[in-house]
Amino acid sequence: MSNKKKPLVYITRKLPDPVETRMRELFEAELNIDDKPRSRAELVAAMERVDVLVPTVTDRIDAELIEAAGPQLKLIASFSNGIDHIDVEAAARKGITVTNTPNVLTEDTADMAMALILSVPRRLAEGARVLTDRKGDWEGWSPTWMLGHRIWGKRLGIIGMGRIGTAVARRAKAFGLAIHYHNRHRVSPQTEASLEATYWDSLDQMLARVDIVSVNCPSTPATYHLMSARRLALMQPTSYLVNTARGGVVDETALIKCIREGKIAGAGLDVFENEPVVNPKLLKLAHENKVVLLPHMSSATIEGRIDMGEKVIINIRTYFDGHRPPDRVLPRRA
Repeated sequence: MSNKKKPLVYITRKLPDPVETRMRELFEAELNIDDKPRSRAELVAAMERVDVLVPTVTDRIDAELIEAAGPQLKLIASFSNGIDHIDVEAAARKGITVTNTPNVLTEDTADMAMALILSVPRRLAEGARVLTDRKGDWEGWSPTWMLGHRIWGKRLGIIGMGRIGTAVARRAKAFGLAIHYHNRHRVSPQTEASLEATYWDSLDQMLARVDIVSVNCPSTPATYHLMSARRLALMQPTSYLVNTARGGVVDETALIKCIREGKIAGAGLDVFENEPVVNPKLLKLAHENKVVLLPHMSSATIEGRIDMGEKVIINIRTYFDGHRPPDRVLPRRA
């Protein structure tokens, strides 16, 4: 790249300092120093003139935006694992390559899923608030104080046994949970044996027989509201739902209703249907200690974000060196 004109790269959000420093060394990089989300008009203006767009999951790069892009825009190098915010098919029609940053957030996301699996039944958030928000309520240890439910020996049902789902299963097995899973395809016999995992071809049947459900599938049109009102109703009154995937996989309104009516015991959520807006009814349930809510932070580690940035840089460099980027995202086949 040293003998060529540096590509003009537009980065929509503030990235870790080491990533931005490297970007500026290698490219003509336009940074977002104040980290304010770019407006649609700003995205339109940028895509009319830059060579590379580096969006994040909060940027909706739809067909209309892509169609309006200038002919010089050849690469959308997303700073994300998921690509549901980009119309990949529209980009392909326009001759624009799309890349993402897979495989670097697996362990971080699995850590947070496990944290929620622990925190909801054991009432961790509620217990912490007793000491900070309700000073004086705690009079010392008591045999019946803050009783939760043990997770050892319980059955965990994983929806989506990809990289993250498998990483969650490894952690859960170490905590003594029995692993059950539903996936489009059965995992290898070696993986099943190492996890002592039970495969369920029927999601409905699995939901009725597990104690905790962990949602780890990608967001696609097929998984939108996969956990519908009907499926949530299949869960046991003592069971919990944990979601670190995407908010749209769970019918949030139906989930709130199920918890309100005691049809399930509670939930731990790191993602929401209308981010960054959180349903006020969910917030009320949190105050009532029925749910644990986190602000989409399951992948938020310094190491993970730097690894993501390095993947973005490699994808850009590879493309402009005339090769296929390693993390190219292909459009779904009809």
